[in-house]
Amino acid sequence: MSDAILFEMRGPVALITINRPEARNAINAEVRAGLHAAWKRFEEDATALVAILTGAGDRAFCAGMDLKEASATGLKVPARGFIPILGDSVQVSKPTIAAVNGAAMAGGWLFAQMCDLCVAADHATFAITEARVGRGTPWAAPLVHMLPQRIVMELLLTGEPMSALRMRELGYVNHVVPSAQLIPRSLELAQRIAANAPLTVRAARALVYAATETGRTEALRTGDRLFEPVYLSEDAQEGPRAFAEKRPPAWKGK
Repeated sequence: MSDAILFEMRGPVALITINRPEARNAINAEVRAGLHAAWKRFEEDATALVAILTGAGDRAFCAGMDLKEASATGLKVPARGFIPILGDSVQVSKPTIAAVNGAAMAGGWLFAQMCDLCVAADHATFAITEARVGRGTPWAAPLVHMLPQRIVMELLLTGEPMSALRMRELGYVNHVVPSAQLIPRSLELAQRIAANAPLTVRAARALVYAATETGRTEALRTGDRLFEPVYLSEDAQEGPRAFAEKRPPAWKGK
């Protein structure tokens, strides 16, 4: 793990921090390499059940691409995998939460978008600023499933930021909290998820994404396929047994 990315385990929760506060946590080569390594570590660690992605400091979650580096290297069309994008160039099977501690701009918006849930500090802002610097947003395609079309158009065409409160109203942000409560609230949410049956959690997550790819009937059949092994698992027997015996369930993940 590079100094630009910090990886810390808090019980079953992996806390991944972009650590370039002096550059507003902008995405450079070190950040890209560090995030690739962090997501791989999270996916391969059986004890890590949920990940939280955040930024150092309170000014910016991530200000997007390091434009000084992009200018110096003459960056044109980024290769697939250039930026580690969950659900595209990087695959993880476990839940992720964006803890947005400040401005989430361009690639910072993308990092918030790619996570399953989003908690934001009350001073945080969100913007897709590529139109202001002549860059592209091919990664914004999933937004049509996350926000109304007119809102997506406004964000993409103007580059103007929206507040965390406005994004919560639109359903893009799950919770808005005072800055000091951002990580505690994100950890609380992560720990609630981690306490649930892991096979059910992963299948439910997969179902939501599969449903965005298909029509109603195919989504229902996909749900059948995803949850059949869950129903047949030991955990599916343990849950009702623990309820009947009035004790916490002991999940095995099998």
